[in-house]
Parts: sequence; C-alpha cells; structure tokens
Amino acid sequence: MDCRVTSLTVEQTHELGKKLSECLLGGDVVALTGDLGAGKTAFAQGIGKGLAVVGPMTSPTFTLIHEYESLIKGTKIRLIHMDLYRLRHPEEAEVIGIEDAFVEDAICLIEWPEIAEDYLPDDCLNVEIYGSGEMPREIIFHAKDSSWEQRLEFLFK
Repeated sequence: MDCRVTSLTVEQTHELGKKLSECLLGGDVVALTGDLGAGKTAFAQGIGKGLAVVGPMTSPTFTLIHEYESLIKGTKIRLIHMDLYRLRHPEEAEVIGIEDAFVEDAICLIEWPEIAEDYLPDDCLNVEIYGSGEMPREIIFHAKDSSWEQRLEFLFK
C-alpha cells in the first residue's frame, strides 16, 4: 500500500501528523524517513499534538529517545520518539533497546530508522517525506500490512 499527500507548509505537515494520530493504536511503530530538514520532527510533533502530549516535543537527536505521556481516546499511552541519526552500526539499535519500545502500551515514532530496519516489525508504517527548505513536501505512506490501508483511508478523502 502506498498513499501520497502533498504538504505546502509546516502547518500542513503538523496537521497531517495530527490526523494520523487519530488512527494510531498501542503497539504501532511509525518509521519517519527523509533528508535533514524534510519535516520528520514537524510530522512527529503533529502526532504528539493529536495524542495530547503536554509541553514541547523536540527531536531526540542527542539523547536518542524521548518518552511522553499521551492519550488515545482518554486512555493513557506512552509516545516514544526515537532519532537514530547518530547511530553508525545496526547493533547499536539493539544496545539502546529499540525493540523494548515495540509494546502494546506505547506508540513508537522513529526518525532515521534505516540503520535499524532489521529490527522493525513487519506491520510498521513507513512515512517518507521528500522536500526541504521552502519547497512543498511530498509525504508517502507505505505499509506491508494491509490493515493500514483501511486505517489510513480517512486521510485521503
């Protein structure tokens, strides 16, 4: 399944992330790929806003992992935001415990997931963001698991 959307502004990228949050469930893993400045963190912030994260949500570039309390339909759930940009070897993903975040009481967002692709679950949603600077962004949703097609349907109406 591949679905494409164009975002013309940072605000639209935030809003798209917020809309995606409406169909996320505990145990979901969302892999965010794109060049530096493409909008991965802006998209993640939109998800955080949609999940009622309190306070600023920043990219965990230096700490690798940030965890937030969030809500899905009034139920508390953890939002785990990872940034794997600084990892150089796939084994480092295992060392930081990437798979420990793939649990039913959490939603996991991973920026720069390429280094850890062997650790990602098969039902992971891949969100690819193309563009930089003032250019529009092309955002492509890709999943191997067919359940995502139904869950994402409302994004494209």
